[in-house]
Amino acid sequence: MKKITKELLDNLSKQAKASPRKRMNYNFHENMDDTLHRMLNAIEPGSYIQPHKHENPDKAEAFVVLRGKFLAISFDNNGTVTDHSVLSPEDCMFGVDIKPRVWHTIIALEQDSIIYECKDGPWQQMNDKNFAEWAPKEGDENAQEYMQNLIDSLT
Repeated sequence: MKKITKELLDNLSKQAKASPRKRMNYNFHENMDDTLHRMLNAIEPGSYIQPHKHENPDKAEAFVVLRGKFLAISFDNNGTVTDHSVLSPEDCMFGVDIKPRVWHTIIALEQDSIIYECKDGPWQQMNDKNFAEWAPKEGDENAQEYMQNLIDSLT
């Protein structure tokens, strides 16, 4: 039995803060070929996750917030926001379930934020995510401004 403890969460947040991407995951699945991937994902404010969808192969994904606060967003094919939710245990909004082929992203709004993430496997880098062409790529000079505009307009 693998346990999710405060010590594990604290250590993962510490690693995320030290990471250039401001995020770190901890896998519960044994290998990338597993049919269900379960992980903790520590994400710090300022970490940009380019909107994406899981298609060909289609994969569902779910996020459950363990601590902190996140903005979960879904989009249409043109990049228009179709739905959003602020996830926070304190506000009793605990998670979202995202169907395959839905454009989405998640943004950390507080330090030490951690989600429990489940996604269909297996994981193969070449087809895990279809990135939205209408959004800046990770590392693009406009990525932080794009993310901040989403935060400002939705929270």
